[in-house]
Amino acid sequence: MATDTLKSTTGASDAPGGLRRLLLDNGALTALIVLVVALSALSGDFLTTDNLLNIGVQAAVTAILAFGVTFVIVSAGIDLSVGSVAALSATVLAWSATQHGVPVAVAVVLAVATGVAAGLVNGFLIAYGKLPPFIATLAMLSVGRGLALVISQGSPIAFPGSVSHLGDTLGGWLPVPVLVMVVMGLLAAFVLGRTYIGRSMYAIGGNEEAARLSGLRVKRQKLAIYALSGVFAAAAGIVLASRLSSAQPQAADGYELDAIAAVVIGGASLAGGTGKASGTLIGALILAVLRNGLNLLSVSAFWQQVVIGVVIALAVLLDTLRRKAGATPVAAGTGGGNRGRQAGTYALAAVVTVAVVGATSFLHGGSSSASGPRMGLSLSTLNNPFFVQIRAGAQAEAKRLGVDLTVTDAQNDASQQANQLQNFTSSNLGAIIVNPVDSDAAGNSVKAADNAKIPVIAVDRGVNKAAVDALVASDNIAGGELAARTIGEKLGGKGKIVILQGQAGTSAARERAEGFAKGLKAYPGIQVLAQQPADFDRTKGLDVMSNLLQAHPDVQGVIAANDEMALGAIKALGAKAGRSVQVVGFDGTPDGLTAVKNGTLYASVAQQPSQLGRIAVDNALRAVQGKKIAATLKVPVKVVTQRNVNGFSG
Repeated sequence: MATDTLKSTTGASDAPGGLRRLLLDNGALTALIVLVVALSALSGDFLTTDNLLNIGVQAAVTAILAFGVTFVIVSAGIDLSVGSVAALSATVLAWSATQHGVPVAVAVVLAVATGVAAGLVNGFLIAYGKLPPFIATLAMLSVGRGLALVISQGSPIAFPGSVSHLGDTLGGWLPVPVLVMVVMGLLAAFVLGRTYIGRSMYAIGGNEEAARLSGLRVKRQKLAIYALSGVFAAAAGIVLASRLSSAQPQAADGYELDAIAAVVIGGASLAGGTGKASGTLIGALILAVLRNGLNLLSVSAFWQQVVIGVVIALAVLLDTLRRKAGATPVAAGTGGGNRGRQAGTYALAAVVTVAVVGATSFLHGGSSSASGPRMGLSLSTLNNPFFVQIRAGAQAEAKRLGVDLTVTDAQNDASQQANQLQNFTSSNLGAIIVNPVDSDAAGNSVKAADNAKIPVIAVDRGVNKAAVDALVASDNIAGGELAARTIGEKLGGKGKIVILQGQAGTSAARERAEGFAKGLKAYPGIQVLAQQPADFDRTKGLDVMSNLLQAHPDVQGVIAANDEMALGAIKALGAKAGRSVQVVGFDGTPDGLTAVKNGTLYASVAQQPSQLGRIAVDNALRAVQGKKIAATLKVPVKVVTQRNVNGFSG
């Protein structure tokens, strides 16, 4: 790491000064030790073998991405496209291997070649097109994500089984993603410290003009640097998709910021010229330890973002203080004695960590007196009123039954939800309730819980490729038929409508779409002008409906797969909503019911989400107690219009 490459200008021969120098020159490592010790003291579930392996798995994708970003930042560049390139590479692999019969080995090569191609385009735009790295890679961020969506048509693609083993374990305990992370880290360290291109990165980052005048072919080196970043992004995408057993076109969204944060926390300077693979690894581990520990401590996902932002700011501040204290950079690859001192520092850190953590573990020895059964609830998002109501119902029932319920927010990120479910499993909770971001992607994590003999209850959406003890959901197919019947009757059996679909890959979206199609068969006079996904999101519903109105200004009705999209459509329709255009939503959320009262939303197929949460907790407790529960628990749906809205409570 950058802090490893710094040598004090003073002797630091006295003990206090030497300790101070040791701490300052290894700020990221010191922070990691402090975090591990603190979380070990605060949570008895943190310092277990399973949980530490979970942390390694959760750090793997970020670390692999960050190793590639390290090359770019050392050379005074930036790469905002790595998350999108990772998703694109994984999508190319899955698409070519499963849908076009390409041999898996060739598909992997195509995926890596996709990463290289994206990196070369970035490098060409920057080196020869003279675009600022921020702009060039920002453009690739959009292009890469768009191509992933085009290739996959917006739906997850099952990953080849032979490659999915990258998400498994060796010997039943050692996670393959951790091994891949170590191998890629060693490769990054070798490139930076032992190769010509590695020395070129430091030279370009230190002073690009001086590097050019000394005979270095800067433009060609930049092409190679960004191509290397693309290779590491492709590797990260393959590992991530392997964990989720599917290539998700929206995967790794925002991961470029985590990767940059890991590099900066690890001691690299955004001005270029400093940075090492070991520091990047420590930075990625700090982020993973933070998220894991905050999950175990039941800290709100919203506060987690605040804490991580503060940690990044403190890391940069510490680096500034260290530099002011007199540390000066030395050339990469110099100072064999410094390497020996670095190894000694890591060994000392390991000894100190083990000793302190061993002492703090006595705080939790034999004193796990929970007031009631412990359960975890992982929701796909808390930015949607429907899921907020599920949480409210679950928490109310948990309080009534004396259950200790931990609620997490996956923020519509299947990878983040996989991490949360792994944390629940390693914490040996009594039961897990999951509302999947993606039904396929949740499969591996649920299998791990099944293997640990932890009951799993799915709520609102099912889980594919894994067994759950029960599915608590509304009958989405019947609800979809009700929605179609409602719009058909309102339009008198004739008219032109559009359908706003839910998030691709979720069972709720598929089942509601199936219900819409079944219900509309009874109304041959209804013409469906367009069907477009708006991902259960109000803003996307507004944008998609605005676009559809340009092509179909004569639309007379809208069916939306949830109230949020329906409310977005109403905003786009303006004065037409409830007058010339009838809108039917789904969920019966408070905002949706208000729109029904106001007449802008003709009807909502109400699911009673609070009831979903209550039933899920109740049946999870029954499973913990060894009682028999039904495999499927359907909560009845009903159509709410202005006639009956006042008598409805969700």
